[in-house]
This record gives sequence, C-alpha cells and structure tokens, in this order.
Amino acid sequence: MATDVISESGGRSDFWQGVRLSMPVVVASAPFAVLFGALAVDNGFSVLEAFLMSALVYGGASQMVGIQLFGQHVAPWLIVLSIFAVNFRHVLYSAGIGRRIAHWPVIQQALGYFILTDPQFAVAEARAASGRTVGFAWYLGLGLPVYVFWVIESGLGAVFGKLIPDTHALGIDFLLPIYFLGLVMGFRKRPLWLPVVIASACASIVAYKTVGSPWHVSIGAIAGVLLAVILPPHHSGVETRP
Repeated sequence: MATDVISESGGRSDFWQGVRLSMPVVVASAPFAVLFGALAVDNGFSVLEAFLMSALVYGGASQMVGIQLFGQHVAPWLIVLSIFAVNFRHVLYSAGIGRRIAHWPVIQQALGYFILTDPQFAVAEARAASGRTVGFAWYLGLGLPVYVFWVIESGLGAVFGKLIPDTHALGIDFLLPIYFLGLVMGFRKRPLWLPVVIASACASIVAYKTVGSPWHVSIGAIAGVLLAVILPPHHSGVETRP
C-alpha cells in the first residue's frame, strides 16, 4: 500500500513537471494555432471542421497544407501524399522515441505517438540522454497541454479570425523558431551534432528556395539523417560517451 501511494505521488509530480516544461511550447505555438483556424475558415471550412481537423490530425504543417489543397479540387491521394511528405519527419521521430517508451502498455504507447510533436520528441530525447526514464505521466504532462491548447486556440481562430491582427507584423510567429533553436542547442554535445545541423540547415534552405515550403522541413531532416548514417561519430569532433 505504501509503495502504491509513493508511486501515485511520484506520478503526479512527474506529470506536473511535464506540464511546466510544456508552457513555452503552448505560448510559442498559440499564434500558429489561431492562424490556422482563421485560414481554415477563409478557405471554406466551417468552425466545427477547423476544430475537428486540429483535434484529429494535430499537425500544424500538414493542416496548413491540407486547407490549401482541399479547396483546389486536388485528387485525394495527392493530398494524402503531400501531407505524408510534409510530416515524414514524424516517422523518424517515432522510430527514435519508440525505444524510450517500449516499456509502456500498448494503449499508452498509441497515445504517446499521437501527441508526439517536434518539441515533445526533443525534450523527451534530452531526458532519456541524461539517464532519466521517460515515464508516461511525465510525457503526458509535457504533451497534453500543448494538444489541448492547440485545439482550443484553433477553434478561437476560426470563430474570431477576422478580428486578429497580422501575426507576422507583430513578430509573434518568431517565438516557435526561437524555442526550436534552444532545443537544438541542447544537443550540441552529442556526436555529429554540428555536421548534422549544418547539413540539415543547408538542405532545408536550398529546398525552401527551390521546392518551397513546407517541403523544406522534411528534406532538411532527411539530409541530416543521411549524413549521420554515412559518417562515423568521431567526425563531429566529440567523443561518444560510454
């Protein structure tokens, strides 16, 4: 009985620790969620449809691509392929995070994969790299607030979108890139960090100028992965820790 009480108390503590870590992501992603809701309605979606797309798809870039393609009489298979290409990096994330959450029950793993986002992966991977276990309560605390606020803010954007000023003019849309930059810098002591970052950045810039957004995200990620596969760890100038 005492063990159960300690475990329950520890679970609550881990959950709220995850919630605290999620707050920067909640703040940084808010303008994008609101913007999506507003753009969805502008592209012919109802408020309910915009709300449900955020709740069921839950992928910022893929949602933006979707609302642009749905109104252009594009073949359904092409829409699916485009969204898959944009979010291909999540296949890589899932492969990486799978080894961290393999000890969870299947239902918990399914929920963990559903709420997996870029910052969710980075923070969880950093926790695992520091030798700490990625527990379900902590992971849920980290991801659930981001999901809930994303869905709510998308709905608010759909309802009040026309009253929202241009987020680009306010510079609010720069919050999320700054947050991501901080996450990337947190991995700077890892083998191959600098070459992978440079390769990903260069490939992403070239893809952005040639192929266009948001394809540059997946192309940059693939370039970094390929370089990491080709080069041995010592090429980064940082020795692998035992």
